[in-house]
Amino acid sequence: MASRLTFEEAHRFLTEHREAVLLDVREEPEYITGHARDALLLPVDELTEESAGLVIGTKDTPVLVYCRTGRRSREAVRKLEEMGYTEVYDMGGLVGWPYGLE
Repeated sequence: MASRLTFEEAHRFLTEHREAVLLDVREEPEYITGHARDALLLPVDELTEESAGLVIGTKDTPVLVYCRTGRRSREAVRKLEEMGYTEVYDMGGLVGWPYGLE
C-alpha cells in the first residue's frame, strides 16, 4: 500500500529525488486552471499500462500522485501498484498546496 505524504514531505521528496514524477490525475480542465509546478497530467480514467509507461517511464520511477480531494489519487495509486509500479506515494488533494501553482 502506498505511503501518504504531507505537502512538506512531498516537496522535500521532489527536491531530493529529481527523477521523481509528480502526477496530476484530475481532468484536463482542472489541470489547466492550476496545477503543482512540474506536474504531469494523466487523468485517472486514462491511466493504463501504456499511458503510464509513456508519462512515468520505468516501474521503479518514484511517482507522487495527487488530485483535487484525494479520491482519484487513491484510485490512481491502486491502479499503478496493480501495474507493478514499486515506489508510489499518495499526496491526496491539491487544495492548500503551498509551493506554487502553474
